[in-house]
Amino acid sequence: MTDYERETTRETSVVDPSLRDPAVSSTVRTTESASVPARPEGPVVAARIVTFAFGVLQAALILRLVLLVLVANPGNDVVALILGVTDPFVEPFRGMFALDRVRADQGSVFDIAALVALVGWTLIEALLLAAFRIFARRPAEI
Repeated sequence: MTDYERETTRETSVVDPSLRDPAVSSTVRTTESASVPARPEGPVVAARIVTFAFGVLQAALILRLVLLVLVANPGNDVVALILGVTDPFVEPFRGMFALDRVRADQGSVFDIAALVALVGWTLIEALLLAAFRIFARRPAEI
């Protein structure tokens, strides 16, 4: 992929206040050109990767919450995979509150630590994306 050129032309009319006839004016034409890269820059690519990775994590945490509430069979390979993959991401948030899980009589479990982990990892994602935005180049505004 190659870069492409962008050219902007502005035309403004200027009325000289020293002249008595306002119909007499001069026109100024300004042309600016800039080279714009055809592919995204490093911070943009990094932000996209972070967004994708955290999106997968958030989906897995939501799936974990749903599986536990619906009393999914932990002996099932898919359920075991989701619970096993998300466990390391929930573990740092266990014990933050006196209540980690709410159990119902039917065996349903609402994992409060997983919900807090979902919020916590989303905040970490927002901080990372804000940090990438600091280093992203923006075209000069005139």
